[in-house]
Parts: sequence; C-alpha cells; structure tokens
Amino acid sequence: MGKKEHWGSRVGLVLAMAGNAVGLGNFLRFPMQAVQNGGGAFIIPYLVCFLLMGIPLLWIEWSIGRYGGRNGNHSTPFMFESIGKSRFWKYIGAFGIFTNIAVAAYYCYIESWTLSYAYHSLAQTFSGLSQAQVAQFFGSYVDVFTSTTGIPFEAIIFYILCLVLNVYILSRGLEKGIELTAKIGMPILIIFGIFLALRGWTLGTSGASAGCTDCDAMAGFNFLWNPVYSSLYDPKVWVAAAGQIFFTLSIGMGTIHSYAAYVRSHDDIALSSMSAGWMNGFVEVVLGAAIIIPISVGYLGLDWVKQNAGFAMGFQTMPYLFSQWGAALGTIGGFMWFGLLFFAGITSSLAMGTPWVAFMKDEFKWSQSKSSWTFGLVVLIMGIPTVIFFKNGVFDEYDYWAGTFSLVIFAFAEVILFGWVLGIEKGWKEITDGAAMKVPTIYKFIIKYITPFFLLFVFLGNLITPKGNDWLTQTSLLFSGQGWEFDKNAVVKQLFHIGESIIWFQNGVPTSMFYIDVTRLFLTLLFAFICLLIYIATVRRAKLHLSAEGVTK
Repeated sequence: MGKKEHWGSRVGLVLAMAGNAVGLGNFLRFPMQAVQNGGGAFIIPYLVCFLLMGIPLLWIEWSIGRYGGRNGNHSTPFMFESIGKSRFWKYIGAFGIFTNIAVAAYYCYIESWTLSYAYHSLAQTFSGLSQAQVAQFFGSYVDVFTSTTGIPFEAIIFYILCLVLNVYILSRGLEKGIELTAKIGMPILIIFGIFLALRGWTLGTSGASAGCTDCDAMAGFNFLWNPVYSSLYDPKVWVAAAGQIFFTLSIGMGTIHSYAAYVRSHDDIALSSMSAGWMNGFVEVVLGAAIIIPISVGYLGLDWVKQNAGFAMGFQTMPYLFSQWGAALGTIGGFMWFGLLFFAGITSSLAMGTPWVAFMKDEFKWSQSKSSWTFGLVVLIMGIPTVIFFKNGVFDEYDYWAGTFSLVIFAFAEVILFGWVLGIEKGWKEITDGAAMKVPTIYKFIIKYITPFFLLFVFLGNLITPKGNDWLTQTSLLFSGQGWEFDKNAVVKQLFHIGESIIWFQNGVPTSMFYIDVTRLFLTLLFAFICLLIYIATVRRAKLHLSAEGVTK
C-alpha cells in the first residue's frame, strides 16, 4: 500500500479550504443577493446565519472528514456509514459525490466564461461597446451555434479547456496540485480584489453620466452596509441569507469532508476551519461587496442597479464599466476582474473533484491520474448539455437541484448524524481534539438544537416558497382560508409542475418543459449510478473482509 497523502502544510490546508469556499458566489452571488434583499437589510440575517449555521456545519464537516480519514475513508458514503452503523447512511453520503459532479458540470462552464472574458479583456474586445452591446456579446457567447464573438463554438472550446486544466491539476495530487494552486491563486485573488475595491472606494461621483442623480459609488456602499433591523422579521431575507451561507462556504457538498480526511489524526480542525471560514467571510463581505455594486452604482446609478441586479451582471455590465477607465486601466481592470473570478472558480472546482477521486482510490484502488481523468469524463458528459442547451433551462435545473436543494438535504442529514446518531458528546470530543483554540461550549447546544432548526427552516423555505417570496402575505391568506400560492421556485411547484400544462412538444419542437424533465431524469440517473458504485464497493469490501478472515484463520 502506498504512503497516505497529507497536506504539505497548515497554511496550504487553510488556503485550499478557503479556496474551496471562496468561489464565484463571493463576487457575483453575494452582492446580488444583498441588493435583491434590501442591501443592509441582508447583513444582519447573513451574519446570524453564519454564526448559528455556517460555523457549526464547518466544525461538523471537518470533524466527520478527519474521523473518516483516520479510518481510511476519504469520501462521505463510508464516512457516514462508519458513524451511523447502518447501510442507509452511506446512500445519504452519496450526495457528497453526486452534488460535486453535478455542480462541477455547470460550475466549470461559468468558470470557462472567466477565462474567455479575461482573453477578450486583454484583446480589448469590449472597447467602444455600449452597455447593451456588451450584454448582447454575452447572449451571443452562450448561443453556441450562432455565436458571433469571433471564435467559432467559443463556449465549448473554453469549457473543455477549463475542464482539462482542472483535471490536470487534480491528477497531480493533493500537495503538488490542489495545494500549490491554492497557494498561488488565493494571494493573486486577494491582490486583484483589493485593487478593484480601492477603485470602488475612490470612484465617488466621477463616473456619473449627465442627468444621473444617484450615480455615486459611496451610495452603493451605504446601501449595502447600513443595517435595517426590520429585516429580522422578514422570512424571505432569512431564507436568502441562509441559502447564501450554504453557497459561499461550500457546506453540504462533501468537499470539506474529503479535504479534512487528509489531515493527520490529531491535527487541529477547530481553528483551521475558523481560519478558512473567516477568510471566506472577509473576501465575500469586504471585497465582494466593494467591487461590482459600488462601481456599477458609480456609473449607472443606484436605481438602475436595484432594477437590473443579477448573477450575469458581472459579465453583461462590468466589461462596459471597465472600458470607461480608458484603454490601459480598463484592460488591466477587466483582466484583474475576470482573473480574480477564475482563481475563485478553479480553487472551488478542484475541491469538487476530490470526493470522486478519493472514492475511486479508496474503493477500487485506482491511481490518482485515472481517478482524476474519469472525473473529467463524467463531468464532461454531464456538462455538455448545460453548454449546448444553456438557453433551454438545463443550466438552471442543475443549479436548482444540485447546487441548492441537495445541499440542504445533505446538511440536514449530517447534522442529525453528528449531533444525534453519533451523539453530541462524542461529536464535541471530535471537534475539540487537538484544538488550538477554546471552542465556546454554547456551540454544543447550537449544534444539537439550533442548527437543525435553521436547516429545517431553510428546507421548508425551499419546499413551499410562497408566491413572490412574500411569506407574510401568503401566511395571512392561508389563515383566512384563501390557500397558499407557491412561487415558481418552490420545490413542490417545480417537481410536480403545479399550475402548468405538461407539454413536451409543440409543432414538433421540444418545449422548455421537455428540456427540464429530461435534465431531471439525467440527474436522477447520475445519482443512481453513484449509488450503484457504492453498492459494488460494499460488495468488494465484504469479499475483502471474508478473505482477510480466511487468511487469519
């Protein structure tokens, strides 16, 4: 048996864990979530969710990971089984592989956008284009077969290039691949972020166009940072804040477990997880909130940003704004922005490959290289539909089921497993073993009672989201006997097509519903495939156990 892999250094581990957490959502999703939920009204629920849900789940996932690694398990299926003492748990642990493959399939696509846009920034493709023309460029880019961006099938080319780069780094292993990338990428990301944030701080009203009365970058900062205490009574903001915590910390995925499985038996995990978590918070709240919104408000106004805020704004609007800085500074700004996003993306997508690689190495004794390249192949098969059928809703379906709903199910299961099945006393001992910090005892109560409550709240929030995310109005209507109207994003409405006619073809052409339902079938088959691999691994383990007993006798 080969020597077990370990992280090369604690700094490398923390940077890799922070890189796993620091992703595209820190710079694209967090600012937009804040804008869509009232700016400063979002901050208090966000911080409360971080303290009561984010930190406990970080400790839980690091603990389960180290516990699993100590017992020779480096991915969640058999980690969960070893704790739960039941075959049921390993199939819940299947989410820790399924989610990463499904998310990587579309996440690498967004990541490939950043590579392409970094190239176009250097080539000054966006110079002289209006904001509408820059937005049109994005529309052309994702329309694979009729793209007019200058490179035929550009979206597919950059997607495959990005995926190959990810797989190559994965194939180099933990220390020479993932850790080295984090040591290079994270400092560059922070340097680029600080430069762009300083530009946001100093922009003021200098970018205001004629007639714009609310074009002031500081108004953007004020909107995001002035807390609104009335938001504490708005369930919509709480659900959004909790969802952002999941997205930003990469909890509920299985990546943290796999990374933590490679720490040594009694290495500190309490302080290490805090270091990674707070670094992510700094990047998200301080840098992420200081770039896209203030700069956009400085040029286009606060009202415009409130009306147009969305994930794609980083690609549809920012290149235009950078072009206002002049040829040289605009090129540098654009390259830094998309370079920052690329490093944020790749340090996260590398983590998504680790559970599959670890599982195949543990259970089927595959090499690092073979495990890595098969991960790339599976992701390519799952991901190409998100590229080709992006405008048909395939991308959004992946994000909804794998990147949102599955995370909540997985996290709720693991907090029950850790706090109730294993037991909070044993769990607490695992968290504090080798801890280089005093872990507040109050978190024993929080982990066992408060965190599961929060997760149940988020689960129900996604399951029965009211129309327009207006909880207060729909609750009032329910109690007055007028029923409950679901939002289009509610799981119940999505799953059963409530209020929709099921039509797959119209005039011989597939409808959006056809693409949605086929995508769901595709994801279900992926999950079934992973469960089959787990079953085969279970049989292999049983045979090896019997063989070992025979040799002993």
